[in-house]
Amino acid sequence: MRIGIPKEIKNHEYRVGMTPGSVRELVAHGHQVVVQKTAGAAIGLDDDLYEAAGAEVVDGPEEVFARAELIVKVKEPQPDECRLLRSDQVLFTYLHLAPDPRQTKLLLESGVTAIAYETVTGPGGHLPLLAPMSEVAGRMSIQAGAACLEKSKGGAGLLLGGVPGVAPARVAILGGGVVGYNAALMAIGLGADVTVIDRSVDRLRHLDALFGARVRTLYSTAETVETSVTGADLTIGAVLIPGAAAPKLVSRNMLTEMRPGSVLVDVSIDQGGCFETSHPTTHTDPTYVVNEVVHYCVTNMPGAVARTSAFALNNATLPFVLALAGKGWRQALLDDPHLRNGLNVHAGAVTCPPVAEALGYPYVDALTRLHPAG
Repeated sequence: MRIGIPKEIKNHEYRVGMTPGSVRELVAHGHQVVVQKTAGAAIGLDDDLYEAAGAEVVDGPEEVFARAELIVKVKEPQPDECRLLRSDQVLFTYLHLAPDPRQTKLLLESGVTAIAYETVTGPGGHLPLLAPMSEVAGRMSIQAGAACLEKSKGGAGLLLGGVPGVAPARVAILGGGVVGYNAALMAIGLGADVTVIDRSVDRLRHLDALFGARVRTLYSTAETVETSVTGADLTIGAVLIPGAAAPKLVSRNMLTEMRPGSVLVDVSIDQGGCFETSHPTTHTDPTYVVNEVVHYCVTNMPGAVARTSAFALNNATLPFVLALAGKGWRQALLDDPHLRNGLNVHAGAVTCPPVAEALGYPYVDALTRLHPAG
């Protein structure tokens, strides 16, 4: 199979869909790889490394999209990229379609088979392709939040961990999954006063066993969310319903009860955000202020640490890319129900239930489209 790796064009996105090491593996399995010039240069993965791994380096995205059967990216295709997609191609990347009707419409019109990293599942229901970026984003959320608390950034002028004789900042983390755990790990390490809120008692027990008295755990109700958020200096939104739009847990009215200079970091922004006042921002202009509360809502947070993120992502995606290329996408999806859960769009139909529900499209079961007898 011929695999195409375009250069990412989203604002300050320096990750790359495949590293030279991943390309070498694909070539060793008999596949061809076409990489756009300078696709990985920003993170030290120069074109000569790709050529040494066996890839063909070409000038522009048009040639990559024109020649590839399987497109492997990092972030969702931008409108100009969507228009290069065809019905005989497979797209494998993060999509986050539920809050993005424009992208969904363009993918449906292209006829492409689009598989989303974020809805590929694993044993036990975990999300193996989302997990590495959730780890990065969770850890980064504390770095970003700590910086935003600085007075020069619009914050209250607080040091997250305090100093002897001065209390640390209070951190509320909404969601105890991969993002929430990693955010708690970083916040505890910096000496903050940390509360994690989740609706799973089992998850809270797990966090309590891991962190003990260093973290306070609370069951998620409207009351505990409101009390924790309005009393926090830094709130991390780490809520995820796979494939679906994030629930709005923090209302605009709550902001009026928060202290001026408090900070909200919405890691759920890729799925629409879990704060009512959230809207997407970029690394160029990452924050805005509502009711004297600083909002950080960058949609590609891991892109700021692109080298670490690219290698972590490739570790997770490579086995699936090898399966798609080796078996052919149809057989790979039929053989692996976990990979099949990643199928969001196929041949002009929405094949992911939460996306169909969020955007008002009819849901089409993937197997009815994929099975040779269907």
